Amino acid sequence: MTDWPEQRLPAPDPANYDARQQQIHDDIASGPRGGVRGPLAVWLHRPELAARAQDLGRYCRYDTSLEPRLSELAILTMARHWDAEYEWFAHKPPALKAGLPAPVVEALRTRTPPPFEDDETRLTHAVTVSVLETRDVSDALYAEAEAVLGTGRLVDLVGVIGYYTLISATLNVFRISPPRDAERQLT
Repeated sequence: MTDWPEQRLPAPDPANYDARQQQIHDDIASGPRGGVRGPLAVWLHRPELAARAQDLGRYCRYDTSLEPRLSELAILTMARHWDAEYEWFAHKPPALKAGLPAPVVEALRTRTPPPFEDDETRLTHAVTVSVLETRDVSDALYAEAEAVLGTGRLVDLVGVIGYYTLISATLNVFRISPPRDAERQLT
């Protein structure tokens, strides 16, 4: 059993939901996530934030033009940058299932150069890292990413980065951790 930090703000008690909280909870639970966990549960303290964030999150996670392996690569890169254990816990299995190679996932975890096999994954990672580290991308990186990923996928990638910045900040500020029996991955 891992000794995770105490969560600062627990999710609201479902027994005390108002009508709007219940509606949003039900909307989230009936969607592709299949439940209300992590930051989404905490956002129910502010139902309108939860509603809008979950709509954006559904798009960023399930409906972008990015193939799942690319969006999951960006998400894991965000999780590692923010040391967001919950996000790593939640996205490592889908990343592997989507075809992100295990050596790439392990390299992200250990902060070593990932062994990318193609330009799409290399550039998805490079853009994500550049945004995280410099809050921008160079002209050369932008041109290469636009040429390889295309304008639509590049716009979606920036959207994923923005959304998972919100997720990561929520996880860290409120100390939302994986389940107690999950092993620490990001030490």
